[in-house]
Amino acid sequence: MNERGFRVPEVTKIVGISYRQLDYWARTELVTPSIRDAKGSGTQRLYSFQDLVALRVIKRLLDAGVSLQRVRKAVDYLQQMEEPTSGVTLFSDGKGVYQAHSPEAVIDLLNKGQGVFAIAVDKVWSDLEASLAKAPAKRGARASAGGA
Repeated sequence: MNERGFRVPEVTKIVGISYRQLDYWARTELVTPSIRDAKGSGTQRLYSFQDLVALRVIKRLLDAGVSLQRVRKAVDYLQQMEEPTSGVTLFSDGKGVYQAHSPEAVIDLLNKGQGVFAIAVDKVWSDLEASLAKAPAKRGARASAGGA
């Protein structure tokens, strides 16, 4: 099955992170490219759309002051998603990352009196789809999952 792959320069621009950040996250296996990882000099990493969603959520969590250790736990959850789950929202109080599937869960979390922020995963997903639909496709950016 062919899937559009995103090269590192595209990914850094789409997600809003530096090459060094992306490279560090790949080397430490926070997010590894699911289409193709770099295999020595001259090869390029290719990231999937789902990788972009995870990277964008990671950036938002880190920007909000969540520790990298807690972000890793949230990433584990995101990487298990095959498509956006309607209504899934990740919350953080800066210390932990939580998920809520219903308004009741959100209210319960807010009733604890902590300052929290939220990231609607399906909104990140749909925003990313919309921004990519507007951008012209780069040539040579398709690869098979098993391709080199």
